[in-house]
Amino acid sequence: MSDTLMILPASSTEGIRLIRVPDDFGSHEVFRRVTGLIATLEEQDPDCGRDDILASLEDYGFETVDFILGPTLP
Repeated sequence: MSDTLMILPASSTEGIRLIRVPDDFGSHEVFRRVTGLIATLEEQDPDCGRDDILASLEDYGFETVDFILGPTLP
């Protein structure tokens, strides 16, 4: 199981998601892959939502991780 995690920022704190990256991705490759998957899904379905995107990422081996949002650092 990979120790590499990726934060998916959002316009609101409730929308932020944390995903575990599959072992077979390098740091530069994973950014391109996730960006491409999101773009493809949005192109195919402009009304897709966060859950649709996360489900698509899970199809490629990404795993959503629960987290607690801490206080803002100075």
